Amino acid sequence: MTVVGTTNRGAENGRASQQDMRRQNLAVVLGAVRAHSPLSRADVAGRVGLTRAAVSSLVDELIERGALGEAPATASGRVGRPGRALTVSDRGPAGLGLEIGATHLGACVADLRGEPRLWRRVERANAGRPAGQVLAEAAALAAEAEAEAAALGLCVRGRVLAVPGVVPNGSGGLVERAPNLGWHGIRLAHHWPDQDTVPEPENEANLGALAEYWSAERPAETLVHVSAETGIGAALIIDGRLFRGARGFAGELGHIPVQPDGPRCACGARGCLEQYAGEAAVLREAGLARRGLARHGDAVALLAERAAAGHAPTLRALDGAGRALGLALTSAVELIDPDGLVLGGAYAELADWLLPSVRAELAARVTVRPWPPEALRPSVLGRRGPLLGAALTTVRRIMADPTLLPAG
Repeated sequence: MTVVGTTNRGAENGRASQQDMRRQNLAVVLGAVRAHSPLSRADVAGRVGLTRAAVSSLVDELIERGALGEAPATASGRVGRPGRALTVSDRGPAGLGLEIGATHLGACVADLRGEPRLWRRVERANAGRPAGQVLAEAAALAAEAEAEAAALGLCVRGRVLAVPGVVPNGSGGLVERAPNLGWHGIRLAHHWPDQDTVPEPENEANLGALAEYWSAERPAETLVHVSAETGIGAALIIDGRLFRGARGFAGELGHIPVQPDGPRCACGARGCLEQYAGEAAVLREAGLARRGLARHGDAVALLAERAAAGHAPTLRALDGAGRALGLALTSAVELIDPDGLVLGGAYAELADWLLPSVRAELAARVTVRPWPPEALRPSVLGRRGPLLGAALTTVRRIMADPTLLPAG
């Protein structure tokens, strides 16, 4: 009996090992085509070091799963049969990114090439509204985006929701708290109208950092990405991987105290960075508060417009926000020793006026290690980062394991 059992386990382990190897080889072939397309099957075999027969079998499976497309045969000028060009499909599998902010809802669909195929942003005053109502509206926007994607020949294979709050590790869809929305202990599945399309929540700052890392031609392997909309969040990329912390709470830069006896924050503490460099604080110091937003509709664009026009109170407010931000980032630099700092979200659009004071603080305070000014830069993605990161999360998972796609 023991011998039979051991043999069965050995056979099962062997099959599992073969499946794992094939899964890895599928990912290698798909990655090679994505990085270097168009390629023929022979070209792929040469690049990945597998036999042509093995590559042909893997390519056939990837085509069957909708990940690759193959053009009609064309003459290449080389001896032998004409090659057929392989490319990553711009139809079929796609990722849906969703976003809930204090003042908006968003949706993005990205195809397997990583190309965003549609963007949607709807202005909504979500702060303080019932979570169920906000999530129902997000679900309606998601359904519209999926319908538009289907018209482009795309099929959503995963859904990720960017939220301005804490999503604990292994949360099972729980948003533990999102102070700027007024959410506490919200489980998405309890409020999402269609249980078949409940998205996976993730912190917006984490997704913005991942999008920045994935999109960069030469990304910093150890990176602090700080972003702002209504609140302030940061994310850490360490040795090329997102660092979430022991329970998923890493990156709460907005709640680092920069003035211990400062004003009370929405989180309950005093003197948090958000009270000096958050949107509401900057508007207040600029003498704008919410005046003019009903007409303008975009606080960040209004600040940029006033700053570009030389509006003195706005320039002073942005200088003060930059100094507070530089103070907080000094702690991050000293603790983590990153290759780079990236200002994302609203900060990217206000970078012309924030960077001088942030750099001045870093230069004055980071004294135990070299710190080149160019290591701090604005994001190329701006406020689109979290939404793109949400859509690309599914794409990256499929690229790493194409068997997530149904065959046939």
